[in-house]
Order: sequence, then structure tokens, then C-alpha cells
Amino acid sequence: MNQLPVREELPVQKNDPAIHPLAAALLIAVDNLWLLADWAVLAWIVTIPLSFFAVCLPSYLIQKHFRGDSTGRALAIGSLLGVLAAIPTSITGTGAGLAVLGYAGLRRLFPRRR
Repeated sequence: MNQLPVREELPVQKNDPAIHPLAAALLIAVDNLWLLADWAVLAWIVTIPLSFFAVCLPSYLIQKHFRGDSTGRALAIGSLLGVLAAIPTSITGTGAGLAVLGYAGLRRLFPRRR
């Protein structure tokens, strides 16, 4: 019988951030689109779901394949980031945005030079 190969989850170290930096960067990019004046309130019926899916689906794939999270955990993080992106205001400069960025460990992208 042909069996599908079982994909082992990557070991997650204690120091690893829960949110992959690429997923956090995606949230920042889509979230800052709310700063554009062209996004009228009448278009929110389209832009809110699009913002959600534009962040949720790629974040799920990033968490699942790059970080090695389980399906449920990757879906939960992708959904959380999607909800944050769908809020019709830029949250990057707020406390919630800082919490997500800090939790993602974006400082690892820019290591300190000694």
C-alpha cells in the first residue's frame, strides 16, 4: 500500500517567537493600507473581508510551513492576525500592534551589533 509520508512538526525552542516575522510583516503591510484616504466607508463591505483573507491565509501557510506549527495553531494565529488586519484602522502604532510585533520577535530581523 502507498502511504503518505507523515510530516513531523519542527521542534519549537523556548526562545522562538510564536508568530513568524514574515506573518507579522504581512500584517503591517496590509494593516497600513487603512491609512490610505481612498478607502471609503462604503467600500468596507469589500475591503474588510479582503484584508482578513489577505493576511489570514498567507499567515496560516507561513506558520504551518516555515515555522512548523500544527494545523490548529497555525489557523488560530492566522485568524488572529487576519482579524487585526480587518479592523478598519491602522493598529500598528497602537498597543495591540506593538504587542503583536513584540510577540513576533521582529528584533531578530535586526540583530544588535556589538
